Amino acid sequence: MKTAIISKNLGKQYVIHHKKDTAYKYKTFREAIVNKVSSIIRPSKNNFQKEEKFWALKDINFEIKQGERVAIIGRNGAGKSTLLKLLSRITEPTAGEARINGKVASLLEVGTGFHPELTGRENIFLNASILGMKKSSIKKRFNEIVEFAGIEKFLDTPVKRYSSGMYIRLGFSVMAHLDVEILVIDEVLAVGDAAFQKKCLGKMEETAKSGRTILFVSHNMTAVRSLCNRAILLNEGKMVTDGGVNEVINTYYDSFSHLCPEKTWDTKNAPGNHLFEFVSVRVCNKAGKTISRFSNSEDIYAEITYKNLVEDNTIGVMAALYNQDGIGIFNSLSNHEPKWH
Repeated sequence: MKTAIISKNLGKQYVIHHKKDTAYKYKTFREAIVNKVSSIIRPSKNNFQKEEKFWALKDINFEIKQGERVAIIGRNGAGKSTLLKLLSRITEPTAGEARINGKVASLLEVGTGFHPELTGRENIFLNASILGMKKSSIKKRFNEIVEFAGIEKFLDTPVKRYSSGMYIRLGFSVMAHLDVEILVIDEVLAVGDAAFQKKCLGKMEETAKSGRTILFVSHNMTAVRSLCNRAILLNEGKMVTDGGVNEVINTYYDSFSHLCPEKTWDTKNAPGNHLFEFVSVRVCNKAGKTISRFSNSEDIYAEITYKNLVEDNTIGVMAALYNQDGIGIFNSLSNHEPKWH
């Protein structure tokens, strides 16, 4: 199978400048002006900028075959977007190299490739042309692009007046209808509503079946599972693992296992109000063992210990469970009088 992307020891280093704080604080505008003029005449060594270098990505190695659907996952700041920018040639690597075999279309930020003063119609032709599409091909697919984006009413409106959702719909629609071999998509799809996200995933699945390669960055593991057959996990700029999508997602979730499934408060900092205060909260299994991870078929128990501050006070307890995407799974309200503590 033909290789679409190769990354060899790829790295990106950034330099952050820190201006040294001065002990003297100017109280008036006049003092600030005088000090500025003085610093030009007699530059002070105390106001230098300190440089700090850090690697946003380092030693990234992988090979992606044509037609693979690869997710890039990891926490915020892991280097996911930096990797996509390097692969899309938006920024140059500090170390290593990336080889791309095929025409690439990228959707990395809201409004990528759009000119704010031009209309939606004009930007379709401009954006598609920049990405290598011939005018005859653009005309042939113009109606499909507009219909998919759902911007018919605003087609001749300057895109600077578009909402972020409209930007994304149009940008994705242009990209999805291009004759390219590789699609690179960042988390920007999260800007759209649920219906459009579903529509985009359907289009990407259709695109993948045609043999095109997809690189997809997302925090939505449900979308990753449904679209991708492989995943790469990044953490603090380094590659943790590369493999089957379910295996890599499980490794990603394991990285949160250090988060304590139990919390105890003393009287000084216990949350609560004038009626009660929390003593402890823990998550446990059926056997009563505190645990941070469960299988889908296993029962989950939450043990909440609190102290009543008012005599004869009855408190109902409500618990809500959310998945990793912030979607509520269920909630429960106690329907019996709790034990006294």
